[in-house]
Amino acid sequence: MKILLVEDEAALASMLNKGLKEAGYEVTVAPDGLIGHEMAIKNQFDVMVLDIMLPGLNGIQLCKQLRRQQIDTPILMLTALGTTENIVAGLDSGADDYLVKPFHFAELEARLRTLVRRKSPGNTNQPDVLQIGNLILNISTRSASLNGEPVTLTATEYRLLEFMMHNRGRVLSRMELLENVWGIDFNMSTNVVDVYVNYLRKKIDTNPAQKLIHTMIGMGYILKEDKKS
Repeated sequence: MKILLVEDEAALASMLNKGLKEAGYEVTVAPDGLIGHEMAIKNQFDVMVLDIMLPGLNGIQLCKQLRRQQIDTPILMLTALGTTENIVAGLDSGADDYLVKPFHFAELEARLRTLVRRKSPGNTNQPDVLQIGNLILNISTRSASLNGEPVTLTATEYRLLEFMMHNRGRVLSRMELLENVWGIDFNMSTNVVDVYVNYLRKKIDTNPAQKLIHTMIGMGYILKEDKKS
């Protein structure tokens, strides 16, 4: 696995670089966002680790720039701030996962493996197009449309919707959504699931007579058609 680590805190960068290399990974370290950007566009990496607080170009700016340049390498954000607002800001910039400092090295390594597995080609028997009502999700192009009109989704919104559409008609708990959409060992006290479900609702539940996402109180959420006469 080839990893780009963009971290300006020298002691932490050195520790992570040493630990990842000892675990058998190939690591490239960049001390700021500008150098990180240059390395990211010139080289092929399996996963990137970006600190949010970076000189030159912060992690969120760097992530947005890479996504605008169609670089879809999985990105894990490191943040010293674990509030929902900061988590959402990182994920909305195009990141795939986040980790709050301080963290255990084993958790970082596990999350990186999860991101790389998620990016790898999955079951070839899975359908290329998922549909429920007038909502269509194209797995190949990672795009969505509602009533024939395109729906703009962030990377996290897309993963959440794809997982829910694969499991349409089944109640999904917050824990199950956290584990399958965001990764492992998320803090259950965070309301990031509810925040993103609400984001999706604003984009796909535009017709009150055809609700798709339903809250099951005390249980979680379910994606199903609910046509009202």
